[in-house]
Amino acid sequence: MSSQYSKVFSSDSWFAKLRSNPESSLRLFCFPYAGGSATIYRDWQSALKAPVELYSAQLPGRGVRMRELMFTRLSPMVDAISQVILPYLDKPFAFFGHSMGGLIGFELARALRKKHGIRPEFLFVSGRRAPQISLIDPPTYNLPESEFVEEVRRLCGTPKEILDHSELLEMVLPVLRADFEVVETYAYAPEPPLDCPIAVFGGLQDEGVGREALEPWREQTSSKFTMNMLPGDHFFLHRSLPLFLQMISEYLISVPNRRV
Repeated sequence: MSSQYSKVFSSDSWFAKLRSNPESSLRLFCFPYAGGSATIYRDWQSALKAPVELYSAQLPGRGVRMRELMFTRLSPMVDAISQVILPYLDKPFAFFGHSMGGLIGFELARALRKKHGIRPEFLFVSGRRAPQISLIDPPTYNLPESEFVEEVRRLCGTPKEILDHSELLEMVLPVLRADFEVVETYAYAPEPPLDCPIAVFGGLQDEGVGREALEPWREQTSSKFTMNMLPGDHFFLHRSLPLFLQMISEYLISVPNRRV
């Protein structure tokens, strides 16, 4: 681990508890898409029907961690998370991530298996192509500002009010660039499949991550695999949130009620 990231290990702000349930037998950890913060999952706390404790990851460079050094590579980020998350894993747990967050959850599951011999009860991946599929498009994180803003606008994940407001845009662009770099420099390394179920979600109108990019996630688990397509583009989880959370809840309720 590079010394430039050493200060992240002393932070107690990695996870925001959105839903407290001491009697729950399961914890669900949610990881953000590029440019996102812990607040993107705040609407889940009341809408999620499963009896779980809900935690949302707050990555460096946003929210209360705005002044902290942002990650530009996935490996050191996952290494850091794999250490700070351990005290939370005294109960069975599951991971959810959308787009970049799906990649974080996947690599974190592999890191915990390798370092500690533990695994999530479920891995939920949303809007993210299978990791073994190589990126064929040229990187965008290093584009000139005007071109980069247009790429962000095309993806429809950042509110227009921010993109059209120079001061707000100045604040969010460094986070977006760093997160895009995390994703676009990712290099997949083959390992044995995970032995936890994987449920994948995609948007029917998502031109960048269609069925053909989601189906190969099947190769990443020796357990059950399911794929679900919902109405919407790359950020379908916002448009179809009630249906989406109903499906997540049903998956979580199916997890055996056990404690470690």
